[in-house]
Amino acid sequence: MNVGTGKTALITGASSGIGQELAKLFAQDGYNLVLVGRSDEMLDRLAEVFTSNYATQQITVIKKDLSEEDAAQDVYDQVKAKDISVDVLVNDAGVGLYGLFATDTDWEREKSMIHLNVLALTQLTKLFLYDMLARNEGKILNLASLLSITPTPLMAVYAGTKAYVYNFTQSLANELKGTNVTITALLPNATDTDFFHKANAEDTKVTDELQDPVMVAKAGYEALMAGKPKVVPGGLKNKSYEVMAYVAPQEALASLMREKMSPKPDESEKSSSLPWAVGIGVAVLAGIALGVAYSNSSPVDRMRYRVKARAAGNSVTDTVSSVIDSLLSAYHDFKGDATRAKADVEEEALAI
Repeated sequence: MNVGTGKTALITGASSGIGQELAKLFAQDGYNLVLVGRSDEMLDRLAEVFTSNYATQQITVIKKDLSEEDAAQDVYDQVKAKDISVDVLVNDAGVGLYGLFATDTDWEREKSMIHLNVLALTQLTKLFLYDMLARNEGKILNLASLLSITPTPLMAVYAGTKAYVYNFTQSLANELKGTNVTITALLPNATDTDFFHKANAEDTKVTDELQDPVMVAKAGYEALMAGKPKVVPGGLKNKSYEVMAYVAPQEALASLMREKMSPKPDESEKSSSLPWAVGIGVAVLAGIALGVAYSNSSPVDRMRYRVKARAAGNSVTDTVSSVIDSLLSAYHDFKGDATRAKADVEEEALAI
């Protein structure tokens, strides 16, 4: 068991899922905790477990629905009234909503989602970031999503809120350069929490490939502590999705995501080849998308695509960059061969 750090982490959405796993990691490392969520009973039980098993010396539970007006300000005021200095802010709380935007989804639920996913996160960040900069020390983790960088039919508003979170976080990462305060975006793929049940999307195809929240939380925690601006947990497959999101046409991405968010087929329609078929489908789509993108782009755009792909980070980027270089080389070779063949034909015609 680690000794207490004397530092405090505030975690929203701490009662379940990724937020709960993140709270556990902070507790294991001896952080004091401020746990914010709608279920105070669950938070109280977590507080008992963390106090008994880890080096956490102080745990404060705040029951608050952050989708309500002025909820973020109230959380901040409660923390200040208790004379707690927040060293790490984790904005994990968020909800989704599934269905066709025009006809299936309810505006009141969408408005509440936007308030929680965007407004509360932004206000909490503003309030606690100001204090962190005054001390010139602190860390913030914002839960984004792989949907932050892809169009997502059937979850259009949710994906839009996460796109905001990602863009907002990366913008602040630049603003915070030169300080001892860092901000990190966590971009997980679909994760095995109650998210899809609450979003009325538990019967969609994407739920067949859910990730472990323990793994996602650990990746986010490590990136946060390292001061990285973003992290995509889940290995090569998810990083390939990220790279593809940077280089593939948006129409192709929208079609892919529409398929993944569609209802599961009947048992009679399912194929035992689905797992490898999905992997091959991703690879094929990536190849087609890259080929189309490069064949229809200018030299400047091609360089821009390559730079974006390399910016994705980690070993997969080098692999994909090599593939891009190979595709581009092959494209130029093909184009050169075609030009030479055409010239040969024309030369022969003139000779005749």
